[in-house]
Amino acid sequence: MKLLGSTTSPYVRRTRLLLAGRPYEFVDLAIYAEDRDVLRSHNPALRIPVLQDGDLTLFDSRVISRYLGQKFQQPALSWDEENLLTVIDAANDAYVVLFQAQRSGIDTQQDSMLFNLQRERVEKSLKELADKVKAGAFDHWNYPSICLYSLIDWLDFRELNDFKGLEALTEFRDRNRQQPGIAETDPRNT
Repeated sequence: MKLLGSTTSPYVRRTRLLLAGRPYEFVDLAIYAEDRDVLRSHNPALRIPVLQDGDLTLFDSRVISRYLGQKFQQPALSWDEENLLTVIDAANDAYVVLFQAQRSGIDTQQDSMLFNLQRERVEKSLKELADKVKAGAFDHWNYPSICLYSLIDWLDFRELNDFKGLEALTEFRDRNRQQPGIAETDPRNT
């Protein structure tokens, strides 16, 4: 198996953590620079990660996780777990939009529908996730926990959230720092 992605992407990191302890090749791409054409040649959606396994190429972290779950005969996610992933992805997607806008020199604090929607999505999603952490929904290290960890640590790495009032999220992250693959996939080590 070969995984194409970036060491700083939370979506790639979740896949790398899912693959922790398994043999695969990781190709770290500079997707906004010299490796853009590599990404274009492997994924028409221009997103990472991309997993290649023999003749099969998969384009999205959720699709890749389903494939790996079947390949390694892991139990399917429950509907509650799928809903948790939807909330995690909503926050992650909103923050990616805000981060890319900031990196493009756009004021993301302006009163515009695009940024107002992203901020609202982030606020509601992170509050829900903090509540779910407190309720024990992330007590086991599984794919939803991996995704939440990747999101929270990426937000901290990029300094996108101060987590005031959301301390349950950083406490969750801190409790899981010793999980397999965490140190090896830390974006701060790039």
